[in-house]
Amino acid sequence: MSYLRLISKNYPLLITRTCNQILKRNNGFIVLVPEIGEENYSPIGQHELPEFNNFTIEKCISAVGNQGLAIEKSLKALEDDITSKADITDIFKEVLDPIEEITTGLENTWGLAKTLYLGNSSLMPTKSYLTIHDRACRVRAQKFNSLPVYYAIKKAAKSEAQPYDDQQKRLIQKFLLEGRLNGIEVDGAQKFQLNDHIIKLSENRAKFHNNVEASRRAFQQNCNDPNIIKELPTSLLEMLSVDRTQPASKGPWKLSLQPYVVKSFLEYCPDHNVRWNVWQADVRKCSRQADKQYDNSVFLEEIRFSRRQQAKILGYESYMDMSMETKMAGSVSNVKDVLNRLRECAKPAQDAEIANLQTYAEKIGYHRKLEIQDIPYYRRKQLIDLHDFNEDVIQEYFPLNKVFKNMLKLSEKLFNIKVIERPSVNRWHEDVKFFEVFDLQDGKEPLGGFYVDLYARDEEKTIAAVNSGWMVKMRSKSELTNTRPLLAIIFNFRQIAEKSVLLNSTDVRNLFSKFGLTLQNIICNSRYNELSGSSNVEWDAVEVVGNVMSNLLYDTEILKSITAHYSNEDPLPDKYINAFMQNQKHLAGYNLCRQLYFSDLDVELNTKKDFWWDVVKELYPKYHSVELDKKDSHPCSFTPIVSGEWGGAYYSTVWSELIAADVYSAFWEARKSQNPDDFAEVGKRFRNTFLACGGTLQTNEVFRRFRGRDPSPKALLHNLGLSRPELKK
Repeated sequence: MSYLRLISKNYPLLITRTCNQILKRNNGFIVLVPEIGEENYSPIGQHELPEFNNFTIEKCISAVGNQGLAIEKSLKALEDDITSKADITDIFKEVLDPIEEITTGLENTWGLAKTLYLGNSSLMPTKSYLTIHDRACRVRAQKFNSLPVYYAIKKAAKSEAQPYDDQQKRLIQKFLLEGRLNGIEVDGAQKFQLNDHIIKLSENRAKFHNNVEASRRAFQQNCNDPNIIKELPTSLLEMLSVDRTQPASKGPWKLSLQPYVVKSFLEYCPDHNVRWNVWQADVRKCSRQADKQYDNSVFLEEIRFSRRQQAKILGYESYMDMSMETKMAGSVSNVKDVLNRLRECAKPAQDAEIANLQTYAEKIGYHRKLEIQDIPYYRRKQLIDLHDFNEDVIQEYFPLNKVFKNMLKLSEKLFNIKVIERPSVNRWHEDVKFFEVFDLQDGKEPLGGFYVDLYARDEEKTIAAVNSGWMVKMRSKSELTNTRPLLAIIFNFRQIAEKSVLLNSTDVRNLFSKFGLTLQNIICNSRYNELSGSSNVEWDAVEVVGNVMSNLLYDTEILKSITAHYSNEDPLPDKYINAFMQNQKHLAGYNLCRQLYFSDLDVELNTKKDFWWDVVKELYPKYHSVELDKKDSHPCSFTPIVSGEWGGAYYSTVWSELIAADVYSAFWEARKSQNPDDFAEVGKRFRNTFLACGGTLQTNEVFRRFRGRDPSPKALLHNLGLSRPELKK
């Protein structure tokens, strides 16, 4: 198979070691099974919608196999054509345009497979999806790892014979950057060293992840005391109860170290000792302070070493510096500067918040010094007492159907679009709806479409512990191939007893966020698949549009417009509007400092050589008003930055929130003018920049076009209600 030829050419050590491991493990033969099936079958085209009633797993896997083989064959022919020519006169017509045309079909099939995996796992089981995902990933990587393609593009980029527009420049930059980060210019002994570090990194990340999962499974603690679980929400009780038919009344309740369980349990458990036991088990797992068979300390250090060596071979001072190549921040010093500026405001606020929370806890009967595992419980209690923030009551004013319908109306008005449901469209489940988006100025043809699958179906949907939802790109926009964008929004919202499906405040923000990202991928003006919508947007800016949409909920008029009581259409009372607004400001200094700490921890672990515990000891007091427990070993199970994809990028959450807050401040300023035209004008400007540009421009430039200046942290701090010293401009 040609992809094995390409991998063996570029990564000889990788293919040798992998084959040896398979032979040693199975003590048998490696058999390459040919990919067969209907040669021209494609489950999703450029414009037409999938016929889910004719869909089969076998057809989809066959399509991916055949599309992959076709791409490899076409890419090989393109490479031969490049090497046979003395010069490439037009890099787009001769190289980049053909690559876009031959790869679009596989990208579309891959997106459909992911949608069904999340929306109907009976049509796309996990094993089948992983087969498709792995195959598609390998094929996709080839266009960035091709030596003839890379050097042809590099030569064209240096040439002044042909001017390039902004989108062409971005596409050229993307191919060159992907190639460099994959080590395409590294050769000789260093190539073997790089491959070796990549293999070791992959192996150790897998071991790290597996140890975390095993440690979580190994933790067993049953709770038989109804007083311990009396404040827990129904959704959590159902997860913990052995008898799910009587979750609130019949124990035992089995505690676990799954992140959602730990977070929620600490918020609702009234007993200090039980809280401490769950917390210490969580932060000490995978370290020498707990079960040593799952100790990740060595793997953590080996992963850091491999990352340093990888970065060094590629010419970077540190792995964090290498990570900056794909970030809006641009440099480690910029990241550190923003983290420090935010900390200067958030840490004094946190000191006052924790002191105030201590007083409150003592007032209601807790006479110990607050420790970090106590804060979530008393924070929740204080929020209720101070601002009457009762999630169970507030969510009665957020019925899903009402919120979704009014979210569409808001977007139509704000962005000059029309969203029309197409009920006759074939879908993967009767609950799924399909909508098309039209431009009101030129509404003859839809800009694109999206499916909406919002309801939980335990038997056939992928269920995540935290229902933050997914926005899935089934098909990206490409003017070159005349491809219309197609997306899916998938959630797992549950009905509560006889009530309608009700959303809590987090659910509403997540729904708005995913819809914002959907609009970005539909409204974008990209000519190329690789620059379409959120594609090619910097990691630390990819959530900006979603965050702006969720920030709109803090506009009182918008909040009122999307809410009504599920039983009688009564409007959301003013006291609950105030509670909703105060929720993001309550203990904002503490919350922000926690984000900043983990962000800086990621930075320091990926720039310094110091042992991880020494890094923690130095950083922790800078961001916390409570003491560090001497056995707290949280980096040993911090999967996002160690075994996940967020190493060198964890700060991105704070960064995107900062950018989004500054963008939203333009809406806030327009609302203060009390002129509806001003608010509409900001919506138009947002559409023409952040929604329309997508990955065709650097986000710094998109922001300047929208705001007329560079970003500032002032808006984020204002939104969080944090007092601050005078910020440097």
